[in-house]
Amino acid sequence: MKNHLFAPRLLGELRHYSKEKFSADLMAGLIVGIVALPLAIAFGIASGVSPSQGIITAIIGGFLVSALGGSRVQIGGPTGAFIVIIYGIVSNPSLGLSGLMVATMLAGLFLILLGACRLGTIIKFIPYPIVVGFTSGIAVTIFTTQIKDLLGLRIDGGLPADFLSKWGVYFHHFTTVDAVTAAVGLLSIALIALTPKVSKKVPGSLVAIILMTLGVYFLNAYTGFHVTTIGDQFGEIKAEIPALTVPDLSWENVKGLFPTAMVIAVLGAIESLLSATVADGVCGDHHNSNQELIGQGIANVCTPLFGGIPCTGAIARTMTNINNGGRTPIAGIIHAAVLLVIFLLLMPLAAYIPMACLAGVLVVVSYNMSGWRTFVQLMKNPKSDITVLLITFFLTVIFDLTIAIEVGLLIACLLFMRRMAETTQIKVIADEIDPNEETDALLHEEHLIIPEGVEVYEINGPYFFGIANKFEELMQAMNDHPKVRIIRMRRVPFIDSTGIHNLQNLCEMSHREGTHIVLSGVTPNVYTVLEHNGFCKLLGKDHICPNINVALDRATAIAKRSR
Repeated sequence: MKNHLFAPRLLGELRHYSKEKFSADLMAGLIVGIVALPLAIAFGIASGVSPSQGIITAIIGGFLVSALGGSRVQIGGPTGAFIVIIYGIVSNPSLGLSGLMVATMLAGLFLILLGACRLGTIIKFIPYPIVVGFTSGIAVTIFTTQIKDLLGLRIDGGLPADFLSKWGVYFHHFTTVDAVTAAVGLLSIALIALTPKVSKKVPGSLVAIILMTLGVYFLNAYTGFHVTTIGDQFGEIKAEIPALTVPDLSWENVKGLFPTAMVIAVLGAIESLLSATVADGVCGDHHNSNQELIGQGIANVCTPLFGGIPCTGAIARTMTNINNGGRTPIAGIIHAAVLLVIFLLLMPLAAYIPMACLAGVLVVVSYNMSGWRTFVQLMKNPKSDITVLLITFFLTVIFDLTIAIEVGLLIACLLFMRRMAETTQIKVIADEIDPNEETDALLHEEHLIIPEGVEVYEINGPYFFGIANKFEELMQAMNDHPKVRIIRMRRVPFIDSTGIHNLQNLCEMSHREGTHIVLSGVTPNVYTVLEHNGFCKLLGKDHICPNINVALDRATAIAKRSR
């Protein structure tokens, strides 16, 4: 199945499906559906859209991720990682919901393209400090957006978009804290934290929402207090699937939203593949990363057509699925069906859920998402990793997630190139070579004497643009004109265009000075690259030797001929 371009895991699992598996999947699907309900509502509201849009995303996205993905236990839906970027799009008057639809669909197409090109493993090359940095940054941002609802602050007008201004407004209005609302929010957090100690089967967020909703209903109805509910903020919530809507896919829209769509795609790919990898470790499976990206991509193309927001694999819900017996994609499909039934029958009741309780749910989500222990651990790592971690974190919090990922990747690449350049060493061997320390020398010799008029240079490591000039600088520092320069390349695993250009310049410069260049121990991979670029013809194949013994013999013959 893994060799096919489109091979949903569901098809393979159905071939050996049984009543026992269905019973396990049914129970897991019911529980995950209940767990997903408060999270879908909370993520929808925090993202700046309606509660119903969060649930629609969990229904359609969850169904498609399970039906078409490459993991047998992955649960898809809205997640906290998207909150910041979705809110930024929706709150922008020139973009709004229409812009969000376009960006999400573009992200879906990009994910499909990644999977179709079999680039599912490319996400593994994103440095871990970047992942931790923007994940922790998103967690701090989510926490910041919930302070107003959690404490019941009375703030006229909307909150500013940026982090620092938002906290400035909070401190300015801190005296307007509503004690009852704050009590509801803090009690919700306590219930979510304490429920697992009583029962690991029942989700704490659901317990908090049910109890707080009942308590606030009687509080609002029979006392002089009033705690803001979803209905107060969004009005009546209708239990109906939105009609299919196609957004404006004009070139101007696509071009303007392309960078944002790429960030959504990268976030979705990272989170879904990370979730699938964690699930593999727990249930002893191995997901198809390319098919997983295709499934995620299709889900993100289809979900916006019905008013949904970006979706991806959710680690917490996936782990809930596994821990409750889910072992095939049928459990994820049942989870979507459970949410659909709840949506159609009980959605109007969501209007009574207090906003402070949802804020409490998201505060707990942000805490779990922050990974502060991992963050602290990474602070003990090399300075380059700490630099990438902190820059990505602060850019995410203070500026923008798009900027954070772009700058974080750029800095990580630059630091990686510097680290690679530092691993490549160039040295000069002046007098003799000890064959017992040399892998390409013939060991029947006791010592290899370097003849007069010959210099031996050795390059240890990749010969790429990061170190190409280092070789020229070393030779200029030597400031001599030997008859032959032997360049040992036995430990050069690869060479790039800059390295080849550097060698060509070296040959031309040495030729003008009357110095011959001889290469020793060139690996097959490097030799193929040199030959393909015409370097072998420029230098002469007799000047490219298999080991140092042959190179020294060749250099001796040239030196004698030049006298």
